[in-house]
Amino acid sequence: MVEEELQGDIIDYRIVPNELHDIAASLIELADDHHADLVITTGGTGLAPRDVTPEATMTVIERVVPGLPEAMRAASMLKTRRAMLSRGICGIRNRTLIVNLPGSPRGAYENLMAIIDQLPHALRILSGQESEHR
Repeated sequence: MVEEELQGDIIDYRIVPNELHDIAASLIELADDHHADLVITTGGTGLAPRDVTPEATMTVIERVVPGLPEAMRAASMLKTRRAMLSRGICGIRNRTLIVNLPGSPRGAYENLMAIIDQLPHALRILSGQESEHR
């Protein structure tokens, strides 16, 4: 689905333990070594003690992109009030956009669909192909 919508290739897929260091190390590797344009994480965005994906993401990003998780939560709130408990964030490391999605397949899909139309523009800006202001 992501490949078709964004006309890109999946360069890596991995399952990482719910450990802050492991998640952060994977994000750094994908952004710095693989030069991924987009990294999508799923899971670890809830309130449980082991849900540390947002914290791991915060340790590696240089800038926060608050509008994307705001849009995801707003769209999800139309379906379930529990969406307000999601702590997922989005941010930029170098030229890589990192997006935290919920762990449930349905939640991940719905959240991604809430922002997918804006991702091509965001990725073109980060790659220098397009100005932010048109």
